[in-house]
Amino acid sequence: MMTAPVFTLGQLAERLGATLCGAEGTAISGLATLQEAGPGQLTFLANPQYRKFLADTRAAAVLLTPADAEGYSGSALVVANPYLAYAELSHLFDPKPKAQPGIHPTAVVAEDAKVDPSASVGAYVVIESGVQIGAGVTLGAHCVVGARTVIGEGGWLAPRVTLYHDVIIGKRVVIQSGAVIGGEGFGFANEKGVWQKIAQIGGVVLGDDVEVGANTTIDRGALSNTLIGNGVKLDNQIMIAHNVQIGDNTAMAGCVGISGSTKIGRNCMIAGGVGMVGHIEVCDNVFVTGMTMVTRNITEPGAYSSGTAMQTAAEWKKSAARIRQLDDMARRLQQLEKRLAAVTPGGDASSEA
Repeated sequence: MMTAPVFTLGQLAERLGATLCGAEGTAISGLATLQEAGPGQLTFLANPQYRKFLADTRAAAVLLTPADAEGYSGSALVVANPYLAYAELSHLFDPKPKAQPGIHPTAVVAEDAKVDPSASVGAYVVIESGVQIGAGVTLGAHCVVGARTVIGEGGWLAPRVTLYHDVIIGKRVVIQSGAVIGGEGFGFANEKGVWQKIAQIGGVVLGDDVEVGANTTIDRGALSNTLIGNGVKLDNQIMIAHNVQIGDNTAMAGCVGISGSTKIGRNCMIAGGVGMVGHIEVCDNVFVTGMTMVTRNITEPGAYSSGTAMQTAAEWKKSAARIRQLDDMARRLQQLEKRLAAVTPGGDASSEA
């Protein structure tokens, strides 16, 4: 069983550049929520709705903003952004096993593949011809790395990741289990009702510091490459079609679907379940709320939504009935406007009295 690391509050304060309120020597051996933390654990308050739990927390110390620290009698590390501080400290207590350099005897590695000696290649991994694996890369069990694919230094692939041929992966990229990068895009030409397959001859390029969630798929380009920018974060079960381009530092939540040749700008946030039609462009700094269907270009930064808010089933049925009546209501309104225009001085139904 792995022994949990232990740090003092003083050490953590120094690492964060935080103001320490409490005893420097207090031992911290883990992280937990405000409600669940106990002695020896550090917690944080980042969301105002959890402030009600602060007074009763049993944590050894709390990460707090200066405003929340006022009047708090317990030990605290005072920082400008508690959630960001928690994110940094989380790596100190991460129990994920550390891979050891070397190639497992069951791995199948092509003779001309170049694998850095510091890389870790797990059991039953397949590395095909012309592959280049950078320094410090970890390939979990049963990963498949297709021909001529390149993985930059510091990459971490969980078990059962599949990279097709001619995929370029930048530095420090994390790819979770079940992800498929470089699969053939959905390209077919129709002739008299019969679908003829189009060869997908482009590749996929992932920038540095990209993260790809479990069972997410990124298709290869039809002609040019599918491009994922630096720092992009993709949640689980996302579908990115061929020739999509995603700008630096954009983040997407689970079950997003992006159709082919869509271009998404930098620093965007795409919430869960969003769908985007193909061949549109989304500018930088756009936030799209959950379950939105994006059907046209977005040219101005800001927040965008579609669909209707949740209602009770009974209310929704009434709303749906009224939506079906909208076309008829619009025609009747046009008829009324024409009649009003005929009796209104000047003949303009929109004129003010």
